[in-house]
Amino acid sequence: MGIGLYIHIPFCLKKCNYCDFISYGFKPALVKAYLTALDKEMALYSNSLPPEEKQLETIYIGGGTPTCLRANELYEVLKACRHYFTWPPEIEVTVEANPGTVDLEKLTVLRRENVNRLSLGVQTDSDNLLQVLGRQHTFEQAVEAVCLARQAGFSNLNLDLIFGIPGQTLTSWRECLAKTVNLSPQHVSIYNLQLEEETPLWKKVKSGQLKTCPEETELAMYEQAIEFLKDNNYIQYEISNFAQTGYQCQHNLRYWRNISYLGLGLSAHSYLARCRFNNTENINTYLNCLTEGKLPVSRVEFISKQVEMQETVFLGLRLMQGLDLIKFFARFGCCIEDVFTAQLKNLLYLGLVEINGLSLRLTKNGLPVANFVFREFV
Repeated sequence: MGIGLYIHIPFCLKKCNYCDFISYGFKPALVKAYLTALDKEMALYSNSLPPEEKQLETIYIGGGTPTCLRANELYEVLKACRHYFTWPPEIEVTVEANPGTVDLEKLTVLRRENVNRLSLGVQTDSDNLLQVLGRQHTFEQAVEAVCLARQAGFSNLNLDLIFGIPGQTLTSWRECLAKTVNLSPQHVSIYNLQLEEETPLWKKVKSGQLKTCPEETELAMYEQAIEFLKDNNYIQYEISNFAQTGYQCQHNLRYWRNISYLGLGLSAHSYLARCRFNNTENINTYLNCLTEGKLPVSRVEFISKQVEMQETVFLGLRLMQGLDLIKFFARFGCCIEDVFTAQLKNLLYLGLVEINGLSLRLTKNGLPVANFVFREFV
């Protein structure tokens, strides 16, 4: 079995008000040094991994904002990836992009280099709410980015949206969903805004400059999105993800099925052969390690069978089809009922999960309290 490859590009034009990820402003010299180090990291893995773990099944380039790189820089990343790993032509290759950082030249380069899925961070149709979030684009630019992507030949397009933004209402959220669907993306991801401590948005809420969206409104927004997208032929296949038939994100499905992936770049995480490891979060350490010919891994954890079973269950429950019980038995040699007897009894009694045929999945009542369900297996 091959792996999924994740490549992290930690640069943005400007950090968003709600973001607590590690990212840096675009500085040409720093970007050049980073891409040189990234190439060296690929080479080290190419020389050390067994052949089956150099066989790629999906590629995902995320950030940060990968498309703040120049067209030739994106080309070099993709060229290196193809050089160091086995890249079958038919696999899903995704690049994250922000409106305002793409043009026809850049998108044409991506498409020519076999990138076949583009994920655009639209977030909302309201320019006022985009300013609240600290986004560096307007909705008009988002519409233009979609048009350019189609012109460049992309036929698999995801649009990211955020709900629960201070000042957002049920009515404005529905309008946002309608405008999104009118752009005809193949995939839509919706995320509840998380207020992370010490971010500019968190500070504004804490100081009283902004009011949080009430929890009951957030729940109503989520339920509204499920119904609206369903009515427009988008299938909910994961808690936050909706797709037209045949357009589920294959890379993210690897995460939810708890199967192998390799992460490259600053702070990237990997999971190979029951071993979880992640790279340093310090960019100078990352650059120095690779200059010295060493992998920039800062933490390694060997996963026991018990922990792997726990993670396989709660990640699998994120999927609407649920956890395949036959595959669970084939993978671990035991029935889920024998391993998590008390947890299943409690959750079934509460009506938060159900065993439907040969799968364990969240019920409609379990979906809004999914995190509570997941904690039962940790």
